[in-house]
Amino acid sequence: MDIAHFLFGIFGNVTALFLFLAPIITFKRIIQHKSTEKFSGIPYVMTLLNCLLSAWYGLPFVSPNNILVSTINGTGAGIEIIYVLMFIIFAPRREKAKILGLLTFVLTVFSTVALVSLLALQDKTRKLFCGFAASIFSIIMYGSPLSIMRTVIKTKSVEFMPFFLSLFVFLCGTSWFVFGLLGGDPFVFVPNGFGSGLGALQLILYFIFRGNKGESETKKPTDVESVEMGLPKPNQDKQSNNPNGSQVAHA
Repeated sequence: MDIAHFLFGIFGNVTALFLFLAPIITFKRIIQHKSTEKFSGIPYVMTLLNCLLSAWYGLPFVSPNNILVSTINGTGAGIEIIYVLMFIIFAPRREKAKILGLLTFVLTVFSTVALVSLLALQDKTRKLFCGFAASIFSIIMYGSPLSIMRTVIKTKSVEFMPFFLSLFVFLCGTSWFVFGLLGGDPFVFVPNGFGSGLGALQLILYFIFRGNKGESETKKPTDVESVEMGLPKPNQDKQSNNPNGSQVAHA
């Protein structure tokens, strides 16, 4: 049981690392254009919060036998901080202020959870408090593709739902789901079971509509859907060709 628990934790680390590195293509474009254009920085800041809370939860003095949860989420937090800082550097003034404000909120929430768990709670109550906090934001992170799935169904196209991203969402959620089951930890297997299920649904949709990529040209995702996918908002191409287009703040 211990060996299987460890192996699924290692596999979860690998698949989660692929997920964290997926936005590199987006940031390569941002650096080349020296502008965030109409990309949203919100997903990176919220993923940072999820990583910080999950890394804290996995520490031995909070929840024993979950150090592999801390290793990957600590790594993820470092990667997300780089993304957020790069976004702030290249974002227009109003967007920069918004992301800085959200980053301040994220750091405040994490600091509050960490301090309360250290100074006011012990043992089981500390694990419960930190576990609930980490689980809530994990479910929020996994739930973000729901609008993408709605777009796929409406447009009958998978253009805006990359296969490998969906695959690694499924593999990551499944591996951590099994890891949590083997360790008897509901704060690990519940949110990741949710993520595994959503990943499976994305893959099913992909195989149903995979031959219809061209049909989405007539229907672009909405602003909210674009934000959650990490894609530029509609009309970005027109605005990015305008020298002042990158200065338009998010709605």
